[in-house]
Amino acid sequence: MEYKAISIPQLEPIYRAKRHETFRDLIDYAADAYGTDNAFIIKTKRAKGDMPAEYKYITYRDFKADVRAFGTGLLKSKLVNKRFAIIGKNSYKWLLAYYAVLGGLGACVPLDKGLPYAELESSLIKSRAQVLIFDREHEKEIKTLKERNSTSVSDFICMDDMPGYEPFSWILNKGEVALNNGDTDYIRLPIDPKAINILLFTSGTTSSAKAVMLSQFNVLENIYSMELVEDIRHGDVNMAFLPFHHTFGSTGQTLMLARGVTTTFCDGLKYVQKNMQEYKVSIFICVPLLIESMYKKLIAGVRKQGKEKTLERGLRISKLLLKLRIDRRRSIFSKLIREFGGALRFMISGASPLDPEVARGFESFGIKVVQGYGMTEASPVLASENPVTRRPGSIGKAMPGVELKILDPDRDGVGELIARGGNIMSGYYEDPAATNETLTGGWLRTGDLAELDDDGFLFLKGRMKNVIVLKNGKNVYPEEIETLISALPYVKENIVFGRRKSKDGDSKDLLICAKIVYDKEYFKSRFGTCDVVNIKRIIDDDIDRINDDLPSYKNIHRFEISDVEMAKTTTGKVKRYIEHQ
Repeated sequence: MEYKAISIPQLEPIYRAKRHETFRDLIDYAADAYGTDNAFIIKTKRAKGDMPAEYKYITYRDFKADVRAFGTGLLKSKLVNKRFAIIGKNSYKWLLAYYAVLGGLGACVPLDKGLPYAELESSLIKSRAQVLIFDREHEKEIKTLKERNSTSVSDFICMDDMPGYEPFSWILNKGEVALNNGDTDYIRLPIDPKAINILLFTSGTTSSAKAVMLSQFNVLENIYSMELVEDIRHGDVNMAFLPFHHTFGSTGQTLMLARGVTTTFCDGLKYVQKNMQEYKVSIFICVPLLIESMYKKLIAGVRKQGKEKTLERGLRISKLLLKLRIDRRRSIFSKLIREFGGALRFMISGASPLDPEVARGFESFGIKVVQGYGMTEASPVLASENPVTRRPGSIGKAMPGVELKILDPDRDGVGELIARGGNIMSGYYEDPAATNETLTGGWLRTGDLAELDDDGFLFLKGRMKNVIVLKNGKNVYPEEIETLISALPYVKENIVFGRRKSKDGDSKDLLICAKIVYDKEYFKSRFGTCDVVNIKRIIDDDIDRINDDLPSYKNIHRFEISDVEMAKTTTGKVKRYIEHQ
């Protein structure tokens, strides 16, 4: 079909990469290439008092052996040609299950560990899963599932070996014994790289969540593209923060294996900084909200110590040296970098726009931050910056092997992004109407609006469904204004939306409104107050300053404040449809 469209330039490959046909091939390659290097560090016991934490180290060869053993154990249990659902927190066992299943046993259905029971049951019914692998935290839900017997799940495997369920360790041990006796049946299972064997649910309510159909070919094409352009090094230490049921979490983890990175696991959101220090994390894939929070906390610490002038002096010196092509940022700002363990050098941000000032701020300390863009339907990455092609505020350029275009741009050059490439899904499971709406003439319609600058950098404007169309015909993109509000040091999160001027008024006669979640501790330490009236007055002054820099039709007319965190998905995205009601 013919489109009026603007083509997006692709990133130029700058690193060597190897294409893999299947996950099995990738794991075999990694075991050969990285051998006795650590693939994973697992905390087996937390530090308590004078007792230090204890760890288990898994080499790349160990990992390959464990995947084969668990896969062989499943095969010996006659669990083959099945659909396996996995639910649980990020863990080594979660990954063993995922890669073992995709070694020829069937299809994998990663599920959000935060699903309420009704949505868990619905997802299992929709996906027609027959085997469920779960962790201890889901004991209550699994017990109810067994009692209700409303799904097609017949086998329940518990990662934590709870009574009444098939023990994960027993299956692993069964596989080890079989392998030691020369059993190679699992290793010889055929794998079709283009077969649909990954079902990933998009975020949404029970009724709106759709199951995206992906193949190993789709995911591995995306990994190959990322390897060509992103600075991920053998020997890096990564902390698996994004949930594995999310495509950026699982694809990102597979990328780490391909590059010989050591992966560690986060103890929880409030332990992120502590874990970074503990493991000396050098590379981190996460969401903008967390990166922005890390930066604000860092700057707040500088202020609290009265070191603002020292920081400003360091920035002046480092800029001068950079002009002379001398980079001393990491030594000048070593104390700040030590707040994250001292090794952090590279962060990849995805899921939503990142405040460009935060990216510039980390860059000035010698920590590179790049913004990526993608969606589950694209396995997931469509565009990205990389260490040599960056422009804060942009999402970079199209990934190698991905065609991106701006469809039917308006006079400002803004239009919907469409994509085509080997990483694009084949459709939504048992939902031809949604598939036909999203995949048109071989192109994926992303639902995102974007524009291109004169140098070929791509800038997101926002979701088509979020655009506020005013009575005068002007378009307001909430995400643009949200970025400005996020830059305020006390803002933890915010959303911008349109609201009718009066309850029964014209549906197009809208006011621009905002909901702002503030950091109570910031106001207490900075202004000595937690009084809501005083806080609102301070925020009101800052909103006025933001409005001064905006065209009048984009001005924020009303706002509400709260110190209570907004409802979010497990990937950190605010559930807008709940928050602006």
